Amino acid sequence: MALANSVVTLAAGQRADELDSPESATAWLITHDLAPKGTGLLAYCQLQLSDLRGHLREVLMSHTQGVAPDPGALDRLNRAMTAVPSAALLRYDAHEGLSRVASHPVTQLVDHAMAQIAEDAAALLTGPDAPRVARCASTPCDRFMVRTHARRQWCSTRCGARQRANRAYARKQVSATVPG
Repeated sequence: MALANSVVTLAAGQRADELDSPESATAWLITHDLAPKGTGLLAYCQLQLSDLRGHLREVLMSHTQGVAPDPGALDRLNRAMTAVPSAALLRYDAHEGLSRVASHPVTQLVDHAMAQIAEDAAALLTGPDAPRVARCASTPCDRFMVRTHARRQWCSTRCGARQRANRAYARKQVSATVPG
């Protein structure tokens, strides 16, 4: 869920994106224990991670709406789960001959992180908590959550407080316009 929620629409309509640069994507992976400190992602890796996030959000949105997910989004999650190289690949160089070489270390690290994220998402969406996956009911928030209580509607107390304040303001406006 953390990757899906790494981009959010804020109350004033701005978007906050924790993966908007290779540096911020690196920090996100390190914070979530998916990469060691000292890692530095390339722009290509950041784009792969952002792409996976978009497909994950599509699948989560479909799930919360009770509709079939886009086959392309499912395929992308499945490819992320199965893309992790388990062995060094065999390469041939005219000067050195045959040798075993690991994929680019940073790319391999991102592949492993994406596989872990996709595996966690698949486990959530097919496990006992799947019926409790929901989207925050506060407009314009677009975060996803796992409901911890049947009546929970918001991803955070901030979103809940904003919705309650909006309802109170609307009631006050209606009562102020009613002649009395």
